[in-house]
Amino acid sequence: MRIELNGEATETEATTLAAFVVAAEFDPEIVATALNGEFVPRGERVDTPIAEGDRIEVFSPRQGG
Repeated sequence: MRIELNGEATETEATTLAAFVVAAEFDPEIVATALNGEFVPRGERVDTPIAEGDRIEVFSPRQGG
């Protein structure tokens, strides 16, 4: 299916947000996620389905000042 990841169109076969994070090779323990503009806590990703056209944002922590 076609989704949007951080503003870029991409294809995935994942059906949940948790599966997508792993398939996209992000570290699920350190990233934050949002689906269609709504924050999704790490513990809820496995139960969060994704669908054609969804907008997924994946954020990694940064250090610095």
